[in-house]
Amino acid sequence: VQLQASGGGLVQAGGSLRLSCAASGRTFSPYSMDWFRRAPGKEREFVAAIRWSGSSTDYTDSGKGRFTIFRDNAKNTVYLQMNSLKPEDTAVYYCATKSRFMVGKYDYWGQGTQVTVSS
Repeated sequence: VQLQASGGGLVQAGGSLRLSCAASGRTFSPYSMDWFRRAPGKEREFVAAIRWSGSSTDYTDSGKGRFTIFRDNAKNTVYLQMNSLKPEDTAVYYCATKSRFMVGKYDYWGQGTQVTVSS
């Protein structure tokens, strides 16, 4: 399975971006697809997750009310809609997926897409 993340860019504070993560390869039936980010000089942190079946989602506290994760199962793609962006959202964003419930472990990672929010 390959994950291709895209949609990053430079945006002013208060603006919006939509990230995409498309999965390709062998039959894809994950447990969840998640987004993480790593800001310069900081540890990687969880951003959002969505179960591949059902509607369960989860968000980091800083993203609640601003970020929305959703998926298109037919396209094997997960999206992260980010609104009201802040300079502190600047980071490389990564998508990841796992085939079953595992705490802190993922089977596949995307290559990352840079998000830069200017003040």
